[in-house]
Amino acid sequence: MEPVVIVGAAVVRDGALLVQQRAYPAEAAGLWELPGGRVERGESETDAVRRECAEELSVAVVPGERVGADVALPGGKVLRVYGAVLADAVEPRAVEHRALRWVTGPELACVDWLPADRVLVPALRALLDASPGQATRE
Repeated sequence: MEPVVIVGAAVVRDGALLVQQRAYPAEAAGLWELPGGRVERGESETDAVRRECAEELSVAVVPGERVGADVALPGGKVLRVYGAVLADAVEPRAVEHRALRWVTGPELACVDWLPADRVLVPALRALLDASPGQATRE
């Protein structure tokens, strides 16, 4: 049986990664994560990335390659992260979260991540190091 897949979007712009701060549940409130959510029945993982970014950020994204390895989550779920870029010049907004911010590679280790997202910090740093515009951000 296939695990329940949760997708995450590593949205990169100008060498920085978009992160969002949880508002709930209480045990996760204040922690930071990548945008994303559950893949629905009959939906591809990249379609889920697009839908979740539209729902959580009010933006369209273009998903790219996978970032990092699968991360095991409680309840037999698995987190799979995809790189993504904004499809247009619309600025993301926090629809379901407390706050949004753009972080650079050196800032990734200082973010108060949810545990599942923290596992991906080395892969996220590699993604940012390889992204256009990184040299101008440091």
